[in-house]
Amino acid sequence: MVDQPGDGEYPEHWEADVVLRDGGTAHLRPIHPSDADAVQTFHTGQSRDSIYMRFFAFKARLSSKELKRFTEVDYRDRVAFVITISNEIVGIGRYDRLDDPSDAEVAFNISDAHQGRGIGSILLEHLAAAANENGIRRFSAEVLPENRKMLMVFSDAGYDVKRHFDDGVVSLGFDIDPTERSRGVMEAREHRAEARSVQDLLTPSSIAVIGASRKWGTVGYQLLEHIVEGGFAGPVYAINPEALELAGMLSFGKLSEIPEPVQLAVIAVPYEEVPAVVAECAAAGVKGLVVASAGFADDGERGLRRQRNLVRQARASGMRVIGPASLGIVNTHPTVSLNASMAPALALRGGLGLFSQSAAIGVGLYAASSRRRLGLSTFLSAGNRADVSGNDMMQYWEDDADTSAVGLYLESIGNPRKFSRIARRLARNKPVIVAKSDAMGLRLPPGHTVRTTQAPAGALDAMLRQSGVIRVETIEELVDVAQVVSGQPMPAGPGLAIFSNSMALGKVVADSAEAHGLDVAALVTDVDLDAGQSVALPALRAALLAALASDGVHGVVAALLPARGLTVDAIAGVLGECSAEAGKPVVAAFTGILDASVQVEGMVGADGLAVPCFSNPGAAVAALAAVARYSEWVSKDHGHFVEPEGCDPRRAAAELEVLLRDVPGEQLKTLDPAAAASLLGHYGITVLPSFGFDSAAEAIEAADALGWPVALKTTEPSLRQRLDLGGVRLGIEDAESLRQNLVQMRRALSAYGDPALEVQSMAPVGQACTFRAIEDPLLGPVISFGLAGDAVNLLDDWAHRVPPLSAADVTEFIRAPRAARKLFGYQGLPAVDVAALEDLAARLAWLKDNHPGIALVEFNPVLCGTAGATILAADVRIGNAARRTDSARRAMLG
Repeated sequence: MVDQPGDGEYPEHWEADVVLRDGGTAHLRPIHPSDADAVQTFHTGQSRDSIYMRFFAFKARLSSKELKRFTEVDYRDRVAFVITISNEIVGIGRYDRLDDPSDAEVAFNISDAHQGRGIGSILLEHLAAAANENGIRRFSAEVLPENRKMLMVFSDAGYDVKRHFDDGVVSLGFDIDPTERSRGVMEAREHRAEARSVQDLLTPSSIAVIGASRKWGTVGYQLLEHIVEGGFAGPVYAINPEALELAGMLSFGKLSEIPEPVQLAVIAVPYEEVPAVVAECAAAGVKGLVVASAGFADDGERGLRRQRNLVRQARASGMRVIGPASLGIVNTHPTVSLNASMAPALALRGGLGLFSQSAAIGVGLYAASSRRRLGLSTFLSAGNRADVSGNDMMQYWEDDADTSAVGLYLESIGNPRKFSRIARRLARNKPVIVAKSDAMGLRLPPGHTVRTTQAPAGALDAMLRQSGVIRVETIEELVDVAQVVSGQPMPAGPGLAIFSNSMALGKVVADSAEAHGLDVAALVTDVDLDAGQSVALPALRAALLAALASDGVHGVVAALLPARGLTVDAIAGVLGECSAEAGKPVVAAFTGILDASVQVEGMVGADGLAVPCFSNPGAAVAALAAVARYSEWVSKDHGHFVEPEGCDPRRAAAELEVLLRDVPGEQLKTLDPAAAASLLGHYGITVLPSFGFDSAAEAIEAADALGWPVALKTTEPSLRQRLDLGGVRLGIEDAESLRQNLVQMRRALSAYGDPALEVQSMAPVGQACTFRAIEDPLLGPVISFGLAGDAVNLLDDWAHRVPPLSAADVTEFIRAPRAARKLFGYQGLPAVDVAALEDLAARLAWLKDNHPGIALVEFNPVLCGTAGATILAADVRIGNAARRTDSARRAMLG
C-alpha cells in the first residue's frame, strides 16, 4: 500500500506505466493533494470548448475549494487518476460513490494536445478496476450530446451501456464487471498500442548513435558502422562531443544540435552518463531508445536500481527502451535496411522473426540462423529486458506481413498469463517457437517485482502447449524447427514417408519417427543415387512424387549417405521441387559428408525452393515431428473459452468478498464444509454430504438422516481415503454394524492420535480421481488432474492446465495423465463417464479463473462411474491474493 498523509492509502498496483494508442508511453497514478498547482495548469491550458464539455459551463480558473475537492480523495469512495508525460498532467479521470454504495459517477478531462491517444479509454479501465476492488459494480455519467469523443469512450469500451436523453444531457449507466466483450476490447487496444510502439522502434525514420566512436572495435564504432554499411534508408547522426567527423559524416556534439527530428537513439555510453543522455533524448522528442550500455541489472543490486530508474525516466517521457545491455535490432525490409546491432552484416531477408534476451544468447541465435541461411524479417535483442519484451514483439509480429514464423529464446517470462494469451492468438496464424531450458525454471527478468512461483513443475510446459507454442530446449533445436516452418508447407497429419539409400539408416530413422509420434506410412530404402545424375535424379523425383501423392503421407524425410557424382545442391533441388508441387513438407538429412566446404545444414537450394537440410537424421525427424504436432493444434477448433451453464460468478464474488473480510494479511483460511459447499454451489459443483460426530448416538442419527448404507471415515487428510490403513469403512448397513465399526476403527487408528471421524452417504462405485486448483503468483490459476492413489504423486502423473480453458483444452486435460487409459475401459472394466469429469474440470477452471481469492481447491477423491462423478471431499482455502500479472487494466510490467 502507498500511504498518502491525511488521505488514506491506495494499493501500489494502482500506479502504472501505460502504452498509448500511438505507441508512446505515459505514467498513470492516483491523484495527490500536491497536484493542485498541476491541475490548475492543466485546466487553464484547456480550450473554452473542452472546459465547457467537462463542467457544462466555462471556468477560467478553478477555485481553491474546487482544487481541494478534486485533489484530496479517500481512495475508496472518491478516486481520481492522472496520466502524466514528462511530469505534466495530460489526462484526469475520477469516480465518486453515490448514495447506492454499489454505484459511482465517473468523469474525465483529457488535454486538448493529447486527444486521440486513447487516454480516456485507459483511465476508464483503471477506474473500473479500482472501483471493483472497492465494491462498486456500476458507473454512471452525464455527458453533453456534442461531446462525441467522450460518448465514444463509453460506447466503445465493451460494456453494455444504457443511455437516455434528459434536459439537454445524455445520461449513461453500465455495469463495470469485466465481460468477455470488455476484455476483448481491452486486449485489442493493448495489441494495437504495443504493436505500434515496437513498429516505431523497428522502422525509425531517423537514427542517432550517441557514443559513436572513431576507435575501432568499440561498441559505439561498430554500431555506427553497421548502421551505415547496412544501408539504412533514413538519415543517421553520430553524436560525440570530442569528434568533428565519424564514419565519413559530420559528428554532432549533442542531440540538440541536430537540425531534424530524431526518432530512435542508439546509446553506447558508460552507464553513469546514460541518465543525462535519456533526459536529452526526452527533450529532443526521441520516441525510442536502444541501450547497448552495460552496468545495470548485470551489476548487482546497485545496477538494478540504475535500471529501474532508467526505465522510469524513459517511460515517463514517452519513450520505450530496448535493453540495457542489448545486442541491438535488425529489420531487413528493403525500405528500412536497419542493422543497429553488433552483427557485422545485415541478415538475409526472409520471414523469420527472432527475439532473445541477453547479448550472449542473442549472438548464438543470430549466428545459428545465419549459418543455416535462414532469412530474417526482424531481430531484437532485449538484453536485460527492462522494458520491451517478447510479448511486445509477438504483438508486432502478429500484424507484420513480412513475418511468417517467429522464434524466441526466453531466459525469463515477465508476464506468463499475457504471454500465453498473445502466443495463443499469434500461433493460430504463425508458428511460435520458444526455447527455454528446464533448468531456468519460471522466473521474472532482473529488475522486476519479485514473485515466487508455487506452480507444479509441469505447469509452464502445459501453458505453452495450450498456447500452441512449439517448445524446444536449445538454440540449435530452435533453428532446426525454424528451418522447417520458414520455407515448407505445414503437414496435414503425422503420416511420414522415409527415403534412404541405406536400409540400416532408413530403419533407424523409422524408429526415431515412431518414437516422436509420427506414423511411418512408407519406408523406401532402395534409393539409387549412384546411377548418374541423368538417371538418379529423375528416378528420385518420380518416387518422391508418387509417395507424396498418397493421402496417408503428410511429409517426407530423405536420409541420404554420400553419392558419387551427385551434389547436395542437386539433390536438394529435386526435393524442393517435389515439396512445392505436392504442397507437403520435405526435409533432408545428409549423413557422412566430411567435406567441410559442403553445406549440409540449413536451407539449401534456390530461393522459393530451398529445402531444410540437416547433418543428423534425428534432428530432422524431431523438427518435423514438432511441426506436425503444431499443425495438429492449429487444425483443432479451439473455440471460445468454456463458461459452463448454471454458474453465477457475481454471487460467488459477493460471497467470497464477505468471507475474505476475516482473513488477515497473507494468511489462508480453510472454509468449513457448509461455506465451501455454498461457494462451490454457485458453479454447479456439489460435494457428497458428510457429518462429524462425537458419540455413537450422533453417528447413528447422522446416518439415519443421510440414509443407509453409509461410509465411516476419518477426517485426517492422509488417512481418509486409505482402506489399507483403516481410515475408511464402506457399506455399513445398520446402526449395530455402525457401532461395531466405530469401536474397531478407533482401535485401528489409535496409533495415529485418535483422529476425528465422520459418516457419509455411499457413493456409486467408480474410478477415484483427484482435482486440484491453486493461485500461483506468476501463472495465476493452475488446475491439475490425476487418478487418485500413490502413483499420481510418486510418478508425478499429473496433468496441468492454466485457465481459461477452451473445450479442446478440457478434452485434452482429462486424457493427459498416463493412467488416463483406465478411464476408457481397462482390464475388462467398463469405461467411466468421462463427460462428467470434463464438466467438473470446466467448472473448476471457470471458478478459479474468476476468483484469485480462492487460493486452493482440492477434490479428493472424485469417484467417476459409468453415469456421473461424485466429489467425496473438498478442501477450499481462501486468501487475499496479489493482483494477477494479466488483469483487466492495461499496465506495463515493472
